[in-house]
Amino acid sequence: MTFVNARKTVKRALIGVYDKAGLDVLALGLHTAGVELVSTGGTAAAISDLGVPVTRVEDLTGFPEAFDGRVKTLHPAVHAGLLADLRKESHVAQLEEFGIAAFDLLVVNLYPFAETLAAGAEFEETIEQIDVGGPSMVRGAAKNHANVAVVVEPSDYGQVLNSVEQGGFTEPQRRVLAAKAFAHLATYDSQVADWLNRSTSEGLPPFAATPLRKVVDLRYGENPHQAAALYDDPQSPDGLAQAEQLNGKPMSYNNYVDADAAWRAANDFTHPCVAVIKHNNPCGIATAKTAAEAHRKAHACDPVSAFGGVIAVNTEVGAEMARQVADVFTEVIVAPAYEDEALEILRAKKNLRILRAPEWAPQAVEYRFVSGGALGQEPDRVTAEGDDPARWRLVSGPALSTGELADLGFAWWAVRSVKSNAILLAKDLATVGIGMGQVNRLDSARLAVSRAGDRAAGSFAASDAFFPFADGLQVLLDAGVRAVVQPGGSIRDEEVVAAAEAAGVTMYFTGVRHFSH
Repeated sequence: MTFVNARKTVKRALIGVYDKAGLDVLALGLHTAGVELVSTGGTAAAISDLGVPVTRVEDLTGFPEAFDGRVKTLHPAVHAGLLADLRKESHVAQLEEFGIAAFDLLVVNLYPFAETLAAGAEFEETIEQIDVGGPSMVRGAAKNHANVAVVVEPSDYGQVLNSVEQGGFTEPQRRVLAAKAFAHLATYDSQVADWLNRSTSEGLPPFAATPLRKVVDLRYGENPHQAAALYDDPQSPDGLAQAEQLNGKPMSYNNYVDADAAWRAANDFTHPCVAVIKHNNPCGIATAKTAAEAHRKAHACDPVSAFGGVIAVNTEVGAEMARQVADVFTEVIVAPAYEDEALEILRAKKNLRILRAPEWAPQAVEYRFVSGGALGQEPDRVTAEGDDPARWRLVSGPALSTGELADLGFAWWAVRSVKSNAILLAKDLATVGIGMGQVNRLDSARLAVSRAGDRAAGSFAASDAFFPFADGLQVLLDAGVRAVVQPGGSIRDEEVVAAAEAAGVTMYFTGVRHFSH
């Protein structure tokens, strides 16, 4: 017998859900359709309270719930009903021999492990939220989807009732549900494995699971001939993948890449900060007392490149900033909040993509796929030793004043967002020239000075890594920079420091590098 082109009637369902959302509608609908209901513990009580007849699992198995509920459904009367292949006469005969009835539908959702973990529960409490019986039933039913429809998401209850009313589930429907069930189990198991591995090992975990779930298909990838989709990672803090789009055309692959870079850059600062990004690199970054002022300063760094760029701000967008953004062609704006008037102004630009992003939170581990595997690393976080100007080592020239050191500190923090090799010039807590992504530091220095023009004179320069030769530094010195901050650590540090000394330019060593490839 085959069910490929026929619906399989639902006569008997097993329901055991932690999340009771929608259970009332589901149970009443199944009962009205003449489906016999079997259920466990609190789910059975909830169904009974609706006035719907329900058989409790302990009455089915003849064995009571035991060990604080750890053992409820782990019994042949349950699993045989889920795993018997009714296409095989031997399986049907065995069911009759053992007096076991088959199930046609399983509805299960699991203990809230991820939610418990996110709430900061203690180890033993978290352990108790590792579901055993639920996953076992789901795995069995999903394997046997030729005979059993398995549902793990309350959002699918409407499809369940619709299919039951139409005479049952088709084989393609059951296969789709089974695929969702296995994906659900994989996500759940990976969350448990990831947590336990982290709790038993130091440094990066020996096992890494990334249960990505597709959110939406995108029009295309980096180029029109490349298929693309947006996925979310339930094991990472919410970020751009969970941002709410309030206006504009659908986001593209490149929009997401640039928006993420902008969002990270803006959130490197605690004061109001605006980052303007184009092709995954900053056109300008600035901090100020207000977002509007920060935007003006960031845009002024490179207004040519800012055309068609992505803007991120780490604070609420007000009407003043919105009017400024509306005057420039912008692909995307990202912020944690918007004033009502600001939204009204921005929404007048029909194609402008407006994102409201969740609070910034870095991932515990960043992964980058390479052929045959992946690279994992801790995020490039700020360090107390290397990123606090008060702890830098003065190696040439006079010490800077508090205000000057603030500008040099801004340059150092901002250069973290620039692709290596990176040279950044800043004034008044805003970038004035950026050189990025070059294969040598000399060219990056030239590019930064070229973009800064006259603004290079008296600016504060940051280099994300040491100067291997004095030539790159000399480009900055010739342009009239006021001070330079760099990690140090080159075998030619003495030569580089001597060049700064000869020019009377202040230089600090941080001892920390901030490559971003």
